[in-house]
Amino acid sequence: MRRPPQARSPERQSASDQAKRTDATEIDQRQPNATLPPLTLFFDLTDNKDFPMSIQTVGIIGAGTMVNGIAQACAVSGVNVVMVDISDAAVAKGLATVSGSLDRLIKKEKITEADKAAALSRIKTSTSYDDLKGAQLVIEAATENYDLKVKIVKQLDGMLAPEAIIASNTSSISITKLAAVTTRADRFIGMHFFNPVPMMALVEIIRGLQTSDATHAAVHDLSTRLGKSPITVKNAPGFVVNRILVPMINEAFFVLAEGVATAEDIDAGMKLGCNQPIGPLALADMIGLDVCLAVMDVYLQEFGDSKYRACPLLKEMVAAGQLGRKTGKGVYTY
Repeated sequence: MRRPPQARSPERQSASDQAKRTDATEIDQRQPNATLPPLTLFFDLTDNKDFPMSIQTVGIIGAGTMVNGIAQACAVSGVNVVMVDISDAAVAKGLATVSGSLDRLIKKEKITEADKAAALSRIKTSTSYDDLKGAQLVIEAATENYDLKVKIVKQLDGMLAPEAIIASNTSSISITKLAAVTTRADRFIGMHFFNPVPMMALVEIIRGLQTSDATHAAVHDLSTRLGKSPITVKNAPGFVVNRILVPMINEAFFVLAEGVATAEDIDAGMKLGCNQPIGPLALADMIGLDVCLAVMDVYLQEFGDSKYRACPLLKEMVAAGQLGRKTGKGVYTY
């Protein structure tokens, strides 16, 4: 075997040898164990598809308090919004709800009339998915029904620009599972807001197994621009907050059903004893009893643990259409 060439002393090195040593890309190919010098790479990040985009327009699909709240949070923060629902009456009602909420902020001197006008000018309402094509992010905020969400997500995936991000506002359904039905699993993420959205600072950002760093960065940036304090969690049933919160609400229904205390005393006990701003039963009415039941059913299915079984009283009230504030009657009457 031929010996590797001996290194020459500095005195014998030629000028050309010295010049070669100044070029970091030149190595002696005859030395297989030679150490490469540090390498610095420069990219034009604007041409890199993985570089986080700046989200300027957000599309929101769904109905109810959550959608209205997300739209308001975006609009007052300077982000354009496209609200899409099934009928003109539904989107008109949503816009009116946002307007009323902004009026309350004016009375509290939190914003001015000019601020309200500017915010409303940023909200476009529609009944057509085609109006979502210019959005960099579309949030589906439909009810907690897997089949419905899959239908919406597939429709969005087939029409949005390839670089657009799809987010789900689900409170319990697997982000990884939803992402898998799309052709952009790396650009799919969970973005779980909390009611009332304009007041609640928290947003849970849920990364599916396929979610890219760039997608997470873009959504995290948007959340902070909306004045929120986002936390990042792994994909798991219930994520963090609802994993703890909804079983507590469910247990409050068991306590109520067993006649341990009245609804008022249960809520007062948790407010005074645990320093909660609202009791669990009043909170259930705000969330929607149907939503609470749907979440518990998902937990029971995913974990297979009987501790997540829904209280029979909760089931009965949902079956009776007593869903809380949105129907005028739940645990309490409104």
